[in-house]
Amino acid sequence: MAQVFEMIMLICFGLSWPFNIAKSLRSRTAKGKSIWFEVCIIVGYLCGLAGKFISGNVTYVAAFYVLDITMVTIDLGLTLRNQRLDQHRQKEEMV
Repeated sequence: MAQVFEMIMLICFGLSWPFNIAKSLRSRTAKGKSIWFEVCIIVGYLCGLAGKFISGNVTYVAAFYVLDITMVTIDLGLTLRNQRLDQHRQKEEMV
């Protein structure tokens, strides 16, 4: 039963990332985004996944960790891209 609740937690957390990814794609800006926040989220998910392996309790729930890590990593990549776009726009405005 604990695995079911862990899976529900991961699904609930994971539901927000597709919306965040879509917003990052549409906005093409990193304003209001924090790279360190996203890195902390990834580290947290990795620690949860590591805990599954260390305890020897690797079940289907591990797939939800991998899915969430993948989505946050995609959003992190978009944030980095958008930061570069922001810098490029700033340089153009100075000229």
